[in-house]
Amino acid sequence: MVKVLTFLSFFSVVSVFSQSSAISGFVYSEGKPIANVSIYFSESSNGVVTNAEGAFSISKHQSERELIISYVGYQTQRIIVPIGKNNLGIIELEVEESLNEVVVSGLLKPVSKLNSAVPIEVYSKSFFSANPVSSFFEALENINGIRPQLNCNVCNTGDIHINGQEGSYTMVLIDGLPIVSGLSTVYGLSGIPQALIDRVEIIKGPASTLFGSEAIGGVINLITKSPENTPIFSFDSFVSGWGEVNADLGLKYQLSENSFGLLGVNYFNYANPIDNNKDGFTDLTLQDRISIFNKFSLNNNLSIATRYVYEDRWGGQLNWTPEFRGGDEIYGESIYTSRFETFGSYLFNPNLSVQFSFNNHHQNSVYGDTVFNAQQTIGFGQMLWNNNRPNNELTLGVAYRYTYYSDDTTVRFNESSVMHLPGIFVQNKIKLNTQHTLLLGLRYDNNSIHGSIITPRFNYKINNSDNTSILRLSFGTGYRVAQVFTEDHAALTGARDIVFKGSLDPEKSWNLNLNYVKKFYLRRGKIIDVDLSVFNTTFSNKIIPNYDENPNQIIYANLNGTSISRGASLNVNLFSSGGLRINTGVTYVDTFADENGTKTTPYLTERFNGVWKVEKGFPAKNVTFDLTGTITGPMKLPTLGPLDPRPSYSPTFTIVNIQFTKRFKNQMEVYTGVKNLFNFTPPKNSIARPFDPFDRAVEFDNAGNVVPNSSNPYALTFDPSYVYSTNQGIRAFLGFRWNM
Repeated sequence: MVKVLTFLSFFSVVSVFSQSSAISGFVYSEGKPIANVSIYFSESSNGVVTNAEGAFSISKHQSERELIISYVGYQTQRIIVPIGKNNLGIIELEVEESLNEVVVSGLLKPVSKLNSAVPIEVYSKSFFSANPVSSFFEALENINGIRPQLNCNVCNTGDIHINGQEGSYTMVLIDGLPIVSGLSTVYGLSGIPQALIDRVEIIKGPASTLFGSEAIGGVINLITKSPENTPIFSFDSFVSGWGEVNADLGLKYQLSENSFGLLGVNYFNYANPIDNNKDGFTDLTLQDRISIFNKFSLNNNLSIATRYVYEDRWGGQLNWTPEFRGGDEIYGESIYTSRFETFGSYLFNPNLSVQFSFNNHHQNSVYGDTVFNAQQTIGFGQMLWNNNRPNNELTLGVAYRYTYYSDDTTVRFNESSVMHLPGIFVQNKIKLNTQHTLLLGLRYDNNSIHGSIITPRFNYKINNSDNTSILRLSFGTGYRVAQVFTEDHAALTGARDIVFKGSLDPEKSWNLNLNYVKKFYLRRGKIIDVDLSVFNTTFSNKIIPNYDENPNQIIYANLNGTSISRGASLNVNLFSSGGLRINTGVTYVDTFADENGTKTTPYLTERFNGVWKVEKGFPAKNVTFDLTGTITGPMKLPTLGPLDPRPSYSPTFTIVNIQFTKRFKNQMEVYTGVKNLFNFTPPKNSIARPFDPFDRAVEFDNAGNVVPNSSNPYALTFDPSYVYSTNQGIRAFLGFRWNM
């Protein structure tokens, strides 16, 4: 009996060892060990991560054969473990260039995102493909802390808010050049097709040291596609259940051995008047827009791009036709926009380059019986010189900006129509050691109207040895010269009178930002990326439209005090090798103005907003599912006096979108889904007195105040500026993509 038990025990031990063993090895790249690399078998949940020396040891069962080595930024390796081999030695991983993010906005030259002392968010084209839209303006709605804000219920114009700040404080660049500004902040954003975008870089907080005026609240830099790295032919088109049609066409051509060009055409049309809320006005502005883009690069030294945009848009009463344009019979807002841009750069040598841009924006518009024709021309040139040493990178820049503006309004806040803005700036990036980096910068501008302006910057970065933990401290200042009629649509539409109290001086801001990034590497190729920012921005001379002092006026004046915007932003991203990606974010903002001890809350500034994006891929079926959404907290709204029955704050609301994409082997894709799944729309009475847009039945007293009567008990005038979200409800869409 004892012999039998001894035999069975020996057999069990042998059986266990025959089924389980330990596999060890090291993971290196370019001769250096890599920590936190995920090592796991594809047949089971068994997995480990490498230590600081790149070493690992993982138990192996008999049924496990395929070992997967996965690390973000490197190409994944799959190894079939030979029978009887327990030591795999050194496994070399190759860098995955497509995942090695390079940014240019922080230093005006390419640098890896990890090495940037300036906190920059980067969003690739694939991020925006999860929710197809017809313009860049709409594409930003799923980025944390960024909110496209509609400013008019009739013509659906808008701007882009960063951390609760008005759109006029956001500087929009194309390839690092100031293309969208002034007059085009209202209508130029909708003319940028998403198909041209390679990636988007975002800096939250002042960046005037590098980019000058208008970069007071943040910078959004659109990086367009490089001609040499694009498909020969691309096509992307979708239609929606509301009748919207959008089409993007791209064609790559070769000029010589090292010279390539990219021609792109975007067309958008919406010509189906819908009035679901039964107020007699279009729920969505009708648009007919074409954008033609051409970019070419010559011998890797010269890059030039041009774009022409023409748009015809109108919104208003359903029976409006062009014959009523500018009249007082039927209300309509009709805007013809014609815009030409050219921009580029020339590289003399690796250390010396010049950048240039020119744009001409012409707007022919009417708002009911108010005519507004305006033209703006902006020319910009900048020369950069770099002196790069191992631990010291010096950059000098000289810039000049010319702005011409004219319109036919009867009220002007600025008598001059020409502004000259020469400037010079210097920045120095000092690498103190492998874990500490200091960035100092200073800019001097001489505004031909407002004189000398100085804007400094300070950035400090601390990272651990493997860059899994990064702390960035930033301080900077910004300034902006206000252009009320070109930036604030409320100054033109509706029945309110425009009043300026004194001359408007440049607005200034001081920002302090603390950013912390942490990466957690889990088993089986999962990575959690946490990005936390705490910010405080103080404004002086801020111009806040005053709707309260007189319900029939919008009063513009520099604030006699300070305005504060402070809060925190958190992004949490999950990446999994199994095809699951989750991006979530939430931003809390506390914004108020303090004038003579009295605190007020600005209009259209949400206390919080959140975004989410869930992507799940099914590689075996070439299918991807995307769920995107936003949640926006209450915002103060401009009501028309104490009798106005409309709520003075918007409700918390959510917009949810879903999409399914099917890919085919010939690089074709078919995608379909639903936008605004829960059919959220603002209240039906958002437009005050839509039945009387010319205020014919409104009674005024001698002081210009509205007198309540039996036909107007709430003392209202026609007003479409009470807006915080689109009236466009739920709709399905169907699209087709093809890259060749």
